[in-house]
Amino acid sequence: MIPFLPMFSLLLLLVVNPANANSHYDKILTHSRIRGREQGPNVCALQQILGTKKKYFSTCKNWYKKSICGQKATVLYECCPGYTRMEGMKGCPAVLPIDHVYGTLGIVGATTTQHYSDASKLREEIEGKGSFTYFAPSNEAWDNLDSDIRRGLESNVNVELLNALHSHMINKRMLTKDLKNGMIIPSMYNNLGLFINHYPNGVVTVNCARIIHGNQIATNGVVHVIDRVLTQIGTSIQDFIEAEDDLSSFRAAAITSDILEALGRDGHFTLFAPTNEAFEKLPRGVLERIMGDKVASEALMKYHILNTLQCSESIMGGAVFETLEGNTIEIGCDGDSITVNGIKMVNKKDIVTNNGVIHLIDQVLIPDSAKQVTELAGKQQTTFTDLVAQLGLASALRPDGEYTLLAPVNNAFSDDTLRMDQRLLKLILQNHILKVKVGLNELYNGQILETIGGKQLRVFVYRTAVCVENSCMERGSKQGRNGAIHIFREIIKPAEKSLHEKLKQDKRFSTFLSLLEAADLKELLTQPGDWTLFVPTNDAFKGMTSEEKEILIRDKNALQNIILYHLTPGVFIGKGFEPGVTNILKTTQGSKIFLKEVNDTLLVNELKSKESDIMTTNGVIHVVDKLLYPADAPVGNDQLLEILNKLIKYIQIKVLKNTYYRFNITVKIEGEPEFRLIKEGETITEVIHGEPIIKKYTKIIDGVPVEITEKETREERIITGPEIKYTRISTGGGDTEETLKKLFQEGQHF
Repeated sequence: MIPFLPMFSLLLLLVVNPANANSHYDKILTHSRIRGREQGPNVCALQQILGTKKKYFSTCKNWYKKSICGQKATVLYECCPGYTRMEGMKGCPAVLPIDHVYGTLGIVGATTTQHYSDASKLREEIEGKGSFTYFAPSNEAWDNLDSDIRRGLESNVNVELLNALHSHMINKRMLTKDLKNGMIIPSMYNNLGLFINHYPNGVVTVNCARIIHGNQIATNGVVHVIDRVLTQIGTSIQDFIEAEDDLSSFRAAAITSDILEALGRDGHFTLFAPTNEAFEKLPRGVLERIMGDKVASEALMKYHILNTLQCSESIMGGAVFETLEGNTIEIGCDGDSITVNGIKMVNKKDIVTNNGVIHLIDQVLIPDSAKQVTELAGKQQTTFTDLVAQLGLASALRPDGEYTLLAPVNNAFSDDTLRMDQRLLKLILQNHILKVKVGLNELYNGQILETIGGKQLRVFVYRTAVCVENSCMERGSKQGRNGAIHIFREIIKPAEKSLHEKLKQDKRFSTFLSLLEAADLKELLTQPGDWTLFVPTNDAFKGMTSEEKEILIRDKNALQNIILYHLTPGVFIGKGFEPGVTNILKTTQGSKIFLKEVNDTLLVNELKSKESDIMTTNGVIHVVDKLLYPADAPVGNDQLLEILNKLIKYIQIKVLKNTYYRFNITVKIEGEPEFRLIKEGETITEVIHGEPIIKKYTKIIDGVPVEITEKETREERIITGPEIKYTRISTGGGDTEETLKKLFQEGQHF
């Protein structure tokens, strides 16, 4: 036995050194020490899965969940590695005795490995000079070893057993901090590689065997107790596939897609290999289509491969991993079973090769990139896809074409919609299918999408939402082999009428419409553009007499000031706003308006909208039941103030005597020029080409109201609102070229 104090100092240097706490294993060990410190010094908190002997140092996540892999876990308090209890004292105040590697096997309880080391004549080597790392299988690990393999080792202890034990050893001391993820370390048997993986959750594996008791320092090395006996590996993943009869279908697919050879190269791969039974579960037509398409078959194969080595013992909860195909899969656990994308499908796990690990699965994983566009829909879009199939639209989506499905969720289809005449329902569905493939990252604000039904749909992009016409997307967009799918909250309703036509069509808006027309703003709402209009219903004008309405109409500038506050440049869909957040927009009048989406209801200046997202060809309408007025706009006319106070009760209207408003509305004409014969007394119309420009500014008037006396000159304050410009589309209509030519030939003078 080595003198205690010098070796205790070595133990402190190697294990307690704060620099060692940088590894994931040591961080988790530190966390477990913190959890256990109330039990006394050097006590670690562990979690043991109920009904098993599996123990883990506690992580924050598992500690609070009180479960590991979906199974309940109970808390145990044990001495941290390297310490032991003393009778009558709290915690683990004593350090374990230090011995050579052979003696340390007994200290950590790996007595079967110790016995086999003695029987195979390895004892002399690990008691002597040198520096070794021994990955020692626990007693339970030996009990779980295949009985035929174990008998074979015991029948030839001097060769087979000795070689097997040497394959568990490294000829230098390596603590967990030295065992870096992805290392391949030559063992003491023919330099066969040992795959080291050091995972973020603190699990450390060697050839997928988990270290369950690490860093037990010996005078001539270190012992790590592992949970299984390591089997010798010398073959690659490719070799295993070629030799395994139950993978003949996978082998054929891997050859077709030119993937098999890649699995014979150096690397750290994880392969989820579907068995023959898994391939038999696939519809024949699906498998034939994928295998007949080089791009799809390659995507299928690569979707089963990770470029990292993921042993089953490292999985303590769900985690997402990127495949070689580019998309991700979720690997989790349910008890002792590994799950892939939430499904138990792993029949055999941890087949270790010299370039990775294989898990055999009973289902074929099909990535989106290998699917047809109609196969991309999930459980929440089954109503849409069923209707597409029933109404004959699915057959029109050719495999060699490209399409985009704008798929509403199931609850978007009301009973009334489903009872519609099938011809009308088919038209609705046609307007949810685009003629081209458009991914989510290709959509932009103002984009026009053409459907197979011949309609044009507008795209609106907001801070936290992407909307098409009245409906906004939900998460879950996917891209397949011949198309893309986007998930929508509601059925998309293409706009058919302009803002003015919508107002004229709905009798609820007759009063507002009459005031708008009296303010000479009708044309603004008939021409192409992008507007958001907040429309008060007739209820907002209850109590206003016809005389008061005439007063409003006579003061056109004041009326324009009121009407234009209800109009905002740009199309703003209520469902496109981030819920609970105030959105500040500037109106055409120049003042700000405040919008907020709360519990699926749009608030306009804190007033509840009665109906929202009524789409038009040049904007959107949100219905309110009160007249809106800017809180920062003063009124200088007593009659106007009296009318507004009667209609508006929810704000205090500012008063600034003798204040008036003026707006400049400019029309730009765009389209075919008009050529015609000019008679005496007429003028020529000049056609100006260009994009409509809306330029807005607010002129602020400083000062206080001035009291007017009989001897003073009256002072008027005129607030000039933003200049409003819009485009009028001209379709020509003048004399034809042939008529003009004839007039020239006849000598007509102009």
